Amino acid sequence: MAIVDEMVCFSLYSATRATTRAYTELLAPWKLTYTQYLVLVILWNEGSQPVREIGEMLQLDSGTLSPLLRRLESKEFIKRQRSETDTRVVNVLLTEQGNNLRNELAHIPEQIACGTGLPDIASAKALVNSLHRLTESMQEIPTMDSK
Repeated sequence: MAIVDEMVCFSLYSATRATTRAYTELLAPWKLTYTQYLVLVILWNEGSQPVREIGEMLQLDSGTLSPLLRRLESKEFIKRQRSETDTRVVNVLLTEQGNNLRNELAHIPEQIACGTGLPDIASAKALVNSLHRLTESMQEIPTMDSK
């Protein structure tokens, strides 16, 4: 066993790559990326959202999010429109085609869940909670900028 196999950071990196690769293969028939899929999941579950909110949820800056949304819009899964009450706000809405895609992709969460090897939903929730705590803890580590 290599020394990196004993490192928490490498284990997280490796698990992330394997998970992303699985999503990439599952989403390939629809020519969707994992991040595009996450945007759709947010819209399916939360409804129309301002671009800023989607960026915050996915921890993406506008330079990354804007091209991603443009590609989803070119596939006619979403549309963007300015808020009527505040023209600085751009909302992202699902199109009919984007709504219909939810049924086509409904099998993906179950396939990913099976791929994790976790025995039950309680184990999955425990893992998610641990990862959230890890993320919060890592975000509290002082950076060179904060010194």
